Amino acid sequence: MASNQSRGRDDTSVEALNTPNDLGDNATAEIASEINMLVADAFALYVKTKNFHWHMSGPHFRDYHLMLDEQSDQIFATTDPLAERVRKLGQRTLHSIGQINTISRVKNNDAEFVNPADMLKELCADNRAMAANMRRAHEICDDKKDVATASLLENYIDETERRTWFLFEAARGADATGH
Repeated sequence: MASNQSRGRDDTSVEALNTPNDLGDNATAEIASEINMLVADAFALYVKTKNFHWHMSGPHFRDYHLMLDEQSDQIFATTDPLAERVRKLGQRTLHSIGQINTISRVKNNDAEFVNPADMLKELCADNRAMAANMRRAHEICDDKKDVATASLLENYIDETERRTWFLFEAARGADATGH
């Protein structure tokens, strides 16, 4: 069996990461860019959801605490399949927290205290934006004929819409305590 070096490929360089596919370099680069932003968004939304989960208070503490824990697990579960999809396209995926912070569209919330109703409303808006960004990525996948990435996104869009629905209903008419 011939080594990669003997076939003209140096396994110590970035070229060793190029996975062959039939979509073309321009298509894979554009799709990967969109998916990498979604991965960064998912990591940021995961941390924000966990932050609110840890700092939840008020009369509905248990319900909200458990809901946000479930939602954060679901969000985190998207990161690896999406990042691996970027690699399947022959592109590089995220490689640092700094890069996540640079390309994520999810705004940090470093406030000392956030009341429960505002937590729910903020996460609802973040999940709505995440679904819209996934749809935009899906459109690019459709345009580039990348059915595998589009299919992956379809399930995640549905999950994100469900999180949005739950957050919306939980926050509907709530006072500052979430009651």
